[in-house]
Amino acid sequence: MAGAPSPAAASDAAPVPVVVVTGSRIEHDSHDFPAAIDVVDAARIGNAQLRVNASEALVAVPGLVVLNRQNYAQDLQISSRGFGARSAFGVRGVRLIADGIPASMPDGQGQAATFNLDMAERIEVLRGPFSALYGNHSGGVVQLFTRDGQGRPTVETTVSGGSDGTYKVDLNAQGEAAGIGYVVDASRFGTDGYREHSAARRDQGFAKLTTRPSATSRLTITASSLAQDDTQDPLGVTWNTFQRDPRAGEIDATDTQVPNRTLAERYDTRKSIDHQQGGAAFEQRFGEDRLRVMAYVGKRQVIQYQAFSRAFQAPPTHSGGVVDFDRDFYGLELQWMTVRELAGGKLSTTAGIEYGRSVDDRQGYENFAGSQFGVKGALRRNEKDKLSNLDPYVQTEWAGGPWVLTAGLRRSSLKVDVDDRFLANGNDSGSADYSRVTPVLGALYKVSDKLNVYASAARGFET
Repeated sequence: MAGAPSPAAASDAAPVPVVVVTGSRIEHDSHDFPAAIDVVDAARIGNAQLRVNASEALVAVPGLVVLNRQNYAQDLQISSRGFGARSAFGVRGVRLIADGIPASMPDGQGQAATFNLDMAERIEVLRGPFSALYGNHSGGVVQLFTRDGQGRPTVETTVSGGSDGTYKVDLNAQGEAAGIGYVVDASRFGTDGYREHSAARRDQGFAKLTTRPSATSRLTITASSLAQDDTQDPLGVTWNTFQRDPRAGEIDATDTQVPNRTLAERYDTRKSIDHQQGGAAFEQRFGEDRLRVMAYVGKRQVIQYQAFSRAFQAPPTHSGGVVDFDRDFYGLELQWMTVRELAGGKLSTTAGIEYGRSVDDRQGYENFAGSQFGVKGALRRNEKDKLSNLDPYVQTEWAGGPWVLTAGLRRSSLKVDVDDRFLANGNDSGSADYSRVTPVLGALYKVSDKLNVYASAARGFET
């Protein structure tokens, strides 16, 4: 049996850095929290990485599957312990947050492409039951935290390149002036794509200001943008086609042109995205107590051309092969945290309320005009979609001796309202309401400085 190290040997050992996480809504040593949580640091995010896809940084997180299909018209698919795997596009079932501001919409849908990885300081991944405290999702929370501007002004540029015409150029500046920390970043990514009809170009911008109006307060303001024009979609292929040529697209056997074109080429499948978002978070401390107010606003425009045949769009209820919508969204959150001594331990309680709303001006069109496909044709859908959520929550934690006990409750409610303005095929206007109370319980026991055991249970909610 090995003996304990001598005091001299112990003092010579390098100390293990304590990783403080905030994914639980209460700052924590990641080792002393009764849930599955991982932290990806800046070195893992940036070293030898292109910093284009979140999958580059998240691939090593256990329990998390991030599928990068190298299709920039579809974005990443993220699933946590299986939740989120049902999403055909984007991220659903896993909540996305950037600098404390939601990157997921009120309906639970989000896009990891909006994350700015060039300025990332760390990514926290919370998996399993405790993620129920964040509302409309069931599988987990992925939080991105960007660096604060500090010290002398610096300017940095990075140029990367690779095969298939792939490149990325990034330029950023950071520093502090007159007590205000600033970070500004702009980048362009482009590729011809490994597969036929898979070219893409992505322009991203990011800015962050941090200041302390007083010794006990902090204000953070962020703004971000994402633009992708005519990102080509190569579509899926059969196994036989892949074996024949992994770069090829699926041939359209109904094409009247000789030789037959691929489905992607004939229908010119593509997607354009224009996304902007801004937010602010103010935090005021009163001793160990804390008040936090957060608000955000944004706009997202998408137009996508799909590979639907003329016959497939023939039914009068079909919405066509072109998706076109403009979305305005905004939200706010009010949160209060208090810390008290109780029964020889520390009782931390966080209570808050979160509100979010999105309004879509959504149209659908046929993807053909005459014999030509890949163009915007006749109108087949015209509606205004409104979604809003209002979620109060409370979480309390008692830590004393070797024990950490946690309990929480959240009431998630979502209202959906559709105003149909295309009445040629009937009036499909309507509304629906969803609500659910999601509890969470957890207990952790510290067996030793290096060994903890915990158990947790909760109920999730996902639309």
